[in-house]
Amino acid sequence: MEKAKISSSQLFILMVLFELGSALLVPLAIDAKQDAWLAILLGMVFSFVLLLVYHKLYLYYPDLLPTEYMQKILGKAMGTVLAFVYILYFMYDASRVLRDFGEMLLAFAYPDTPLFIASALLMLVIIYTIRKGIEVIARSGELLFIFMYILAVAGFILIVSSGLIDFKNLQPVLEEGLFPVLKVVFTQTLYFPFTEVVVFTMILPYLNNPKKAKMTMLCATGLSGINLIITMLINVCVLGVSLTARSQFPLLSTVQTIQVANFLERLDVFFMLALIISIFFKICLLFYAAVVGTANLFKVKSPSRLSYPLGLGVLFLSITIASNVQEHIHEGLKVAMFALHIPLLVIIPPLLLLVAFFKNRKKHRENTFS
Repeated sequence: MEKAKISSSQLFILMVLFELGSALLVPLAIDAKQDAWLAILLGMVFSFVLLLVYHKLYLYYPDLLPTEYMQKILGKAMGTVLAFVYILYFMYDASRVLRDFGEMLLAFAYPDTPLFIASALLMLVIIYTIRKGIEVIARSGELLFIFMYILAVAGFILIVSSGLIDFKNLQPVLEEGLFPVLKVVFTQTLYFPFTEVVVFTMILPYLNNPKKAKMTMLCATGLSGINLIITMLINVCVLGVSLTARSQFPLLSTVQTIQVANFLERLDVFFMLALIISIFFKICLLFYAAVVGTANLFKVKSPSRLSYPLGLGVLFLSITIASNVQEHIHEGLKVAMFALHIPLLVIIPPLLLLVAFFKNRKKHRENTFS
């Protein structure tokens, strides 16, 4: 671990930016149709349980990174293998978000630019940032968080002023009952983006006030969930269910419809800045976790040395991960969801907590009797 500390407010900002990330881009939970907002709400609420699991593991080992306490819980060999799997997962997830960024940039701003160039430019900035350490990432988050929210509020006011919102698009509520909504919750919104915050188990040991960790995590998830709910409500109200589902990036499509007094229009490029900020921090935190985890696992004294080779790995993986956008989306919703998200975010952490609970109880008994 680097010798650095971040405050609870900085952790809060980083978590909000991370959870918004690429979730603002995609038609999140649109399989639930006009009830997408409800699927996001329930996904957020259910994710609180898993957040408490991640937090409890942190309380058992407050000064250790997961790559270290996995070895204490499961033993050297098995713990090392599992830690390595999580490092690969962080790199894979970072490459997926980087691909989202590249596709967005090419679709809306630079259609003639090669995907590799667009992704490589962002990756270079990310490598530079993580070499500066978690404190610099956190301070950058504080600065850009304010700018992003100013853009968000301005966008909301402009959409309302344009008279684009039609609440009839949200009706009927629960047209097909609660089951389709719950299906979307347990196949999509529980994992993306809420329980992806498992990456923050690599950041929590840097927190200067551990007592505030739980409330900070829950509040940050609550705020980002509310933001995503409002975003999907606006998308469906403006575009309708059908167009939202067909749109590759519905939020930008919504912003494109803004027209105030025949003067303010075509603001999608301007609002791409807000999306780029959140995507930047999501990739940054995932990549930082991968670099620090690798350095810790393989006893590399200077983690910054790993940033270039691992950064190149993330960049090339983002290009080769899928041959087109449709394949990329299918892999994210179907393959990655069941092969990676469910076991690594939902199944393994509670099992680790269970083993840690019995180990710590046994240790406590031995100390008591001795």
